[in-house]
Amino acid sequence: MEKLEEFYIAELANIRQDPIISKLLSKLPPEISDSYTNEQLMGIRIALGDRTWGKHFVDSRGTFSLPFIKWRFYYVFLLGKNKRAYTRREKRFSLLAFSALVLGFMLLSVLFGLLLLYLLKSSLGINIFPEISLGIWDWFKDLFS
Repeated sequence: MEKLEEFYIAELANIRQDPIISKLLSKLPPEISDSYTNEQLMGIRIALGDRTWGKHFVDSRGTFSLPFIKWRFYYVFLLGKNKRAYTRREKRFSLLAFSALVLGFMLLSVLFGLLLLYLLKSSLGINIFPEISLGIWDWFKDLFS
């Protein structure tokens, strides 16, 4: 309990250096920002939580209005690296998508390997099943002749 109080006192002393609090205080006039006590700033920090809105690669915001409509509308388009924690559903979907991608790559690799082996067999004149042909070797020869 005593260590928790020491931590709280240390945090209270450094609250003005917190990125969120310093950004908030920089937007206020000096006479107002200086009037906050460290306890009040700590309360604001706790109320805001760990939400840090960093810079995005693309950050486009604006407003527009349509003719003959009294309302104004706003839009926000943000693009950047996802730093938030995934939900259980998003983790499952991500794993499923990754598995499908790996399985698809493996399937295409096997099919391409079989095609190369078939072309190599046909070019060497090896005929495993007499009178049965897929026609791939003839198509391949016609392609380059």
